[in-house]
Amino acid sequence: MSHPIRRIALSTGGGDAPGLNAVIRAATLAGLNQGWDVVGIRDGFNGLMTPDDYPDGGVVPLTRDVVRNISHLGGTILGTTNRGNPTAYPTQQPDGTWVEVDRTQELLDRFAERQIDALITVGGDGSLTIGSHLCKAGLRVIGVPKTIDNDLERTTQTFGFATAVEFATECIDRLISTATSHGRVVVVEVMGRYAGWIALHAGLAGGAHGILIPEIPYRLEHVAAMIRQREERGAKFSIIVVAEGARPVDGAYTLLGKDVGGAERLGGVGEKVAQELSVLTGKEARTVVLGHLLRGGQPVSFDRQLGLRFGAAAVRALEDGLDGVMVSLDPPTVAYVPLAAAIARLKTVPLDCDTMLTARDLGINFGDVPPLVERS
Repeated sequence: MSHPIRRIALSTGGGDAPGLNAVIRAATLAGLNQGWDVVGIRDGFNGLMTPDDYPDGGVVPLTRDVVRNISHLGGTILGTTNRGNPTAYPTQQPDGTWVEVDRTQELLDRFAERQIDALITVGGDGSLTIGSHLCKAGLRVIGVPKTIDNDLERTTQTFGFATAVEFATECIDRLISTATSHGRVVVVEVMGRYAGWIALHAGLAGGAHGILIPEIPYRLEHVAAMIRQREERGAKFSIIVVAEGARPVDGAYTLLGKDVGGAERLGGVGEKVAQELSVLTGKEARTVVLGHLLRGGQPVSFDRQLGLRFGAAAVRALEDGLDGVMVSLDPPTVAYVPLAAAIARLKTVPLDCDTMLTARDLGINFGDVPPLVERS
């Protein structure tokens, strides 16, 4: 049986997402109500790995005063990073070269030195993979799923997704006004990496005429045919929503480069699509890249509530003696699933889901088939 908990730590890693501060507030208050000390680790695990870089030592007490009135704030009061993986930590050698070093045991020692009995790690697949590794190495870990991309398995939805979709939809609403005024094609590129959840949901809600997602390799000839068809019936404008991971049939992903650690940085496909559609249709096409705007700003009420529910559920998991699990939205409740199962694979858009079927019924073009032949 696990030894009694006296102190827990929270860490937030990977890309920021609206709702992170709600998780921090709920986990802190729930932990304090158990009689536990609660601390926060700065910038993922960097606060423990490089404590001298922080004036406060990299680990800060989380009190009621610290977490008061933060649920509505975007970002994370603890900071975050997608660098500094303790299992492959970039380390400079005496000769100036850089190698990746496994600093897992050193990190575990830092937890022990701080008398931290358990960790609640809030993150996407990268952070939860690290959490799973630390759990196998002997640390008690509970994971909380976080990503605007909604691409984590074993949870119906992640917090941050609803806010990203809401903002993207608002942007599409605004772009329809200017596209209509000028009779243009406007291509809206959104985040999502290798999953098309944001593009699909925002595109459908915003009234897009074409949606390109990673799950369906596209042929722009089909999209161009749809645009020409709209032109023939007097609709001079078209809105095309493109996920950053969309790619043509037999084509590659469009990359901006690679992050530290080798992860691909997707982006730029929207401009390529706009240029090609302009050639194919003869119409003026413009590109709008929403990018990190989707991560920022205040979380909508759904994400605030989901963050609060996840944070409180993570503490309940520890109270119930659980270890190596991720909290998961399983409406109408929050459930617990093994961390290993949650990170086993990417959750992509099922092509037979109701949202996809609705989009098809409305005639939205996904670049895989020609537009519907309109009946007279």
